[in-house]
This record gives sequence, C-alpha cells and structure tokens, in this order.
Amino acid sequence: MELHIVIEGRKDLAGQVYRQLSDAIRSGRLADGQQLPPSRLLAEQLGLSRKTVSEAYSRLTLDQLVVGRVGAGSFVQAPAAPRRGSLAPAVHSGLASADIVRKWDSMATPLRHPLPEGRSRYEFIGGCATPGHFPMDEWRRCVTHALRQDPALRGRYSEAEGLPVLREAIARHIAFARGVACTPVNVVVTNGAQQALDLLGRVLLEPGCAVAVEDPGYPAARGLFASQGAQVVGIPLDAEGMLVERIPDGTRLIYVTPAHQFPLGIPMSVARRRALLARARDIGAIIVEDDYDSEFRYEGRPADSLQSMDKHGIVVFVGTFSKVMLPELRLGYMVLPDALLNAVLTVKHLTDWHTGTMNQHALAKFIGDGHLQKHIRRCHGIYALRRERLQALFATLLAPWFELVPAEAGFHLAALCKREVDIDLLIRLARRADVGLYSLANFYADQPPQQGLFLGYGAIDTLDIEPALTRVRDILVEMD
Repeated sequence: MELHIVIEGRKDLAGQVYRQLSDAIRSGRLADGQQLPPSRLLAEQLGLSRKTVSEAYSRLTLDQLVVGRVGAGSFVQAPAAPRRGSLAPAVHSGLASADIVRKWDSMATPLRHPLPEGRSRYEFIGGCATPGHFPMDEWRRCVTHALRQDPALRGRYSEAEGLPVLREAIARHIAFARGVACTPVNVVVTNGAQQALDLLGRVLLEPGCAVAVEDPGYPAARGLFASQGAQVVGIPLDAEGMLVERIPDGTRLIYVTPAHQFPLGIPMSVARRRALLARARDIGAIIVEDDYDSEFRYEGRPADSLQSMDKHGIVVFVGTFSKVMLPELRLGYMVLPDALLNAVLTVKHLTDWHTGTMNQHALAKFIGDGHLQKHIRRCHGIYALRRERLQALFATLLAPWFELVPAEAGFHLAALCKREVDIDLLIRLARRADVGLYSLANFYADQPPQQGLFLGYGAIDTLDIEPALTRVRDILVEMD
C-alpha cells in the first residue's frame, strides 16, 4: 500500500513531502507509532531522489514528529492530543446547522465512561461488568465456530432482524430466565439496548409528542427521545415504582425499568405493573420495558416481566448482553408485538442493515453450549459478596451519613443522605483520594433531586471495597 503524497511541479520537493507528512501526523491521519516507508522506497514511489525524501524525514525528526529506530526504520511520533473536554468545540458561524450542532454539544452525558487515565483506583461506576471473570477461552472457541459458519453467504449482507440461530437462543434464554412469552419471530437483534430504544423512537415518535420516563431515571433514554423531538415528561416514583396516574393523556411511549429501577433499584410492585398496563392501554401508549440487569437477583421471588403480563400487545421487552457479558460486544435485543415488527425492521434496515453476524454466531453458540448461564451464576456469586460488603459497611462505617435503598437485583445500589452532605465536594475530594464516586442528582430531570450516591460494584474487587469506603469515611469526617 502506497503512502498518499501528491507532488506538484519540480520546486521545493523536500518541502512538499515534509509539509504533507507533517499535516498527516498532526491531523491524526498517520497514527502514533505507524511505520513510514523507507526513504528509498518512498522516493521510488514518488519519482524523487532518495536525498529529497531523507531531507524531509530529517526535518520531521527535528520537529519530533518522527523517530528513527536503528535497524527498524522511521516511525510516527504524534504530538499529545488535547484531553477530551479541555477545549470548547468550535462551530462555524456560517454553518446552516450551527444551532443544531450546538444543541448536541451542550447535551449532558452523565453515564459516559471515563477514559482509562481518568479512572480511579477504586471505581464505583455503574453499568460496568467484571471483565476478569469473563470466560475468554470459551468465547474464543465460540468465535472460532462463528468463523466456520455460512461460508456460502460470506461477503453478503444479512437479515435486519438477526440470525435465526441467535434469535432462537435468545427466545429460549429469556423464557427460562425472565418468563418472557415470545417466539423467535418477534426477537430482533440490535447493537446494544441503546439501538433498540433509538429504533423504537424512530417508529413511534414525532416532534412534540409526549414520552413518559421515570424521574429519576436513565439519562441516555431521556436524552435520546428528546433528541428525536419528543416532549419528555418525568414521572415521579414512590416505593412501588412509577406513579402511573401522573402519566399524561396523549403519551405515545412509556419507558420503565420495573425489575430493578434505574437508578434507585426498587422493583415495581405487581399492583403498579397492572395499573401501568391498564393506563397504557387506555391512552394507546407503547410501554418499553428495559430489563437491563435483572439476571442478577439476590433475594425475594422474581416478579413477572411486564411483557409476560401483557394481553394486548403493548409492551416491548428490551434486553442487553452488555451487563452479563462484555459491553464492547454491543449486542442487545428486543421482543416486539406483531404490530410493530415490520416497521422496526424497516428502520433497522435503513439505519444499519443488520448487526454484525460474526458475533451473532458466536453468541448463539455461547448460549447454546450453556456458557452464558454458567457465567451468570459465577458473576452472581461475586456480585452477591460485593453487595453484602457494601451493605455491611454502609450499616456501620458510613451509617452516620448514608442509608442504602433496598434492592433485590442488579449490580448497583443507591445510597441516600441521612443528613446534609455536600455531595459534589465529596466526589471531588474522593477523586483526589483515588475513589470514583457518582451523584444520584445526575439522574433527575424534572423532580427535585435526592442527595445521595450511585454505587456500581461491577468494576471494583471485593477486597477493595473496605479500603475505598474507609477513605470516603475519612473525607466525610473532615467535611463535618
């Protein structure tokens, strides 16, 4: 593959090579550590003398944009990139879409995970699974199996709804684990749960129509529906879940997390689930049931999913493998009522054709061979120990300041303040002590926020919980 350099005329040849390589390195088109062609080879490709190219390389070396390694060659040494967020994005004043670009620039993304250099030693970030416990050898064998599948179809696009073998595996898994009543026909494979929400919004929403979401709730769902032009209405909660009577007439879509409310963790009561189904039917709304992490249940009897209680085809069940496996796989799914299936598949086809088939084949094998259930059981034991440790320490070490909200499932907990605490200051001081804490206030929109902490325990080892919370206790004592 030839390096893309264009030589014009016969003047300042070394300068032309130097400037184009310098621009390519500074803009990022040539990546840090990438090897440049030997000067002799590049000279032949460009029809120049080797001396000309060597002169350009020497100038790049003086600028510290290229480094030479004896016996290996010349390599790009890109200048350090500015940290994300350190510079305000510039929008060209004459751009017709400038206002829209600024709207996206200003949108809050509280759940965006920090870059590795921004993470603390002790991280209580939510939604992050434990990668060290993932059965990588088993997954590798499943990927090898995937590489051998459908050689006749290789190089062609696939079905928008997903591979039949994976849809069948998902239907069996959620029927067993969550009591979802469906056939593979109603299962659509997506690039994570977030794409499922995006597809549903595109099908069901128009600018100005109402969407009801829990408040506090999942900011990425709220922001997504708002970006599609919907009027997003935050519905407050009580101990049984969303206050159904507060859902306004004319609402098109109702987004809920009934098994393990995000972020408080409370389950929606059976009576409230029935009331929600009745309210949605009365106003003609579709309920989106986001079942993001309920595979991990520690106490109490599992409640029926809303989808299994639905007699009228008004519930879409959304799930993801990001929490039980690895988020980088970007594999999720939804179970659709018949009335929405064709419309959603049309939108899926138009927006991305289909989800990557290699990972679909691998996941189908992973589920079919029992590896998923084994992995869930293994992680369940690990998370149960971490949850117990958090509960014990918040009942003793941090009891003067916080009280945990009871939760039966998932791998995060919410801690509410029992007395006045400057949460923002606590988070800043904890970060200096290498402890990553997160505020509950980030999840409120229309309702007055309760002061407290959102504590994910997927990314922190069990043995690290006590030293981390001891540091938090010491900070709180200093703040008092």
